[in-house]
Amino acid sequence: MKKLKRCSRYFVYIVECQNGTYYTGYTNDLDNRVKEHNNSKRGAKYLRGKLPVRLVWCKEYRYYKNALHTERNIKKLTREQKKELVKIYAKNRKCD
Repeated sequence: MKKLKRCSRYFVYIVECQNGTYYTGYTNDLDNRVKEHNNSKRGAKYLRGKLPVRLVWCKEYRYYKNALHTERNIKKLTREQKKELVKIYAKNRKCD
C-alpha cells in the first residue's frame, strides 16, 4: 500500500470578519485559504455575510497534529483572550 505524503507546513490562523468577529482554522496553504474565505461560495459557512475577512494571526507548524491541537485550544479561548493573542501578534508580525 502506498503511503500518503503529507505537506510539512501547516498553519493555524485567525481571521477577523468585517463585523469584528474572529474565525479560527488550520490549513496547509494559508494564502489560498484566506482567498477562499473571501469568496462567498468557497469559504466556511460561518463567514458568509461577514465578508471580507483579513488575516490577523497565524502560526506555522511542521506536523498536522500540532496544528490541529493548537486550533482546538484557540477555539476554546474567550473573545478577549483571542483579542489579546492578536494584539501580541501584531507587535511581533512574523507571518502574513
